[in-house]
Amino acid sequence: MTTITADRLTAMTTTTSMGTKRRKPRILIAGLGNYLLQDDGVGVHAVRALQQTPLPGVIVAEVGTAVLGALHLLEWAEKILAIDAMQAGGTPGTIYAFGVEDAAGPGMQASLHELNLLAALRFLPRQAKPQILIVGIEPETIDYGLDLSPAVAAALPELSREIRRIVAGWRNGPRSPVK
Repeated sequence: MTTITADRLTAMTTTTSMGTKRRKPRILIAGLGNYLLQDDGVGVHAVRALQQTPLPGVIVAEVGTAVLGALHLLEWAEKILAIDAMQAGGTPGTIYAFGVEDAAGPGMQASLHELNLLAALRFLPRQAKPQILIVGIEPETIDYGLDLSPAVAAALPELSREIRRIVAGWRNGPRSPVK
């Protein structure tokens, strides 16, 4: 797991064209999964790839299966994008995106990591509940090994584009009218 220091958790602001300041949302991208079990570690592989070309002002953390160890990041964040393997009956490499409230919906089999994420959120103060989006990838192989299956590895560039699109939407989301 990547350790994030307090100075990286400072709030960011931007100046609008009218000269007023608007705070950007605190965004966390959390890579979930067991890196030792091939496609189950896709979240870890994805955040490692994202760290090669960072998203300015976004914390990208390799959480793995140690969700409670990332509690300080979950508490800091206003918006969390969690990446994990997701068995939903699609073709291996299929990318899914859904809100945390949809994780237990019909046809979606929540992974143990998402359940750990939801359990960890119970430790947060009620007013600190972040918005959570889960991006899942249909695995092909969950067995001992460090490499992703070809289908899941081939989906990583599309996953990266989708994550960047989501983050851009969060940053540019609804703006308050200028007064």
